[in-house]
Amino acid sequence: MAAMTWEVMTSLPDGGVSSPAVSTSLRRSPPPPTPDVHVGALLREWRQVRRLSQFTLALEAEVSARHLSYVETGKSQPSRDMVWRLADALDVPLRERNTLLVAAGYAPEYRESSLTTPEMAPVRRAIEFILKQQEPFPALVTNRSWDVLMTNHAAIRLFGVFRGGAPKHGNVLEQVFDPEDMRPVLGNWEEVAAYLIRHLHEALAAAPGDEKLRALRDRVLRYPDIPERWRTREPGALPLPLLTTVFRKGELELSYFSTLTTFGTPRDVTLDELHIECMFPMDEATAELSRKLLA
Repeated sequence: MAAMTWEVMTSLPDGGVSSPAVSTSLRRSPPPPTPDVHVGALLREWRQVRRLSQFTLALEAEVSARHLSYVETGKSQPSRDMVWRLADALDVPLRERNTLLVAAGYAPEYRESSLTTPEMAPVRRAIEFILKQQEPFPALVTNRSWDVLMTNHAAIRLFGVFRGGAPKHGNVLEQVFDPEDMRPVLGNWEEVAAYLIRHLHEALAAAPGDEKLRALRDRVLRYPDIPERWRTREPGALPLPLLTTVFRKGELELSYFSTLTTFGTPRDVTLDELHIECMFPMDEATAELSRKLLA
């Protein structure tokens, strides 16, 4: 349910509004790497995911291709600075950067904080402000596993009208794939589901050791009537330039497109993985109905 992306910095105005529905993420430590996995093997996996040759990565990181080869094969132990430079060149997410550092024998750099902690209060207020400003159109906050952490009133009202209450699941993919959840009211279910499963496969390719993502993939693929082609990753598949989500129940139909807001230059794993999805009407009829539903 997403199409366009931009960044917002955490230095948004301090004043916020109350969030109508908040469920917070739990504090989790970055998963330790498998003891027998050398940092070089992890770096090689990331290089292959990014489809870079050793020579290209060496140029990007300003290191010699020979030294990079030694690092990948385990013949050379990279310094902390080397790990940083390679992670920057590979655009590795913060959670996986911690994993790379630990695998190389160094302390992790980034902590993972709950949204309920006092130090995250300014961030929470900024998110609540965005959710409030999105009214009367739906907005929700998810983590990298697509768990729903926060929503605005419009999203709650939307679920109530089309499903008769809150979704069965607290995860976007399970809401979309489960025939007993939001799937029956999605007028373009196959298009939305194909978009999401492609992104899930890409996320797993970038983080093959993420057991939570792997378990999520296995769960959603067990739902009925899943096309066989969705069970494997399609390298090089082009994403849709703009995804529309259509909600339909009887004569009532609402069509939205989504934007994703992420936090720029985060220093916390939680912030790095947060996505704020704001849904905008595709037509004036949807805009007017959204206003009436919220009222």
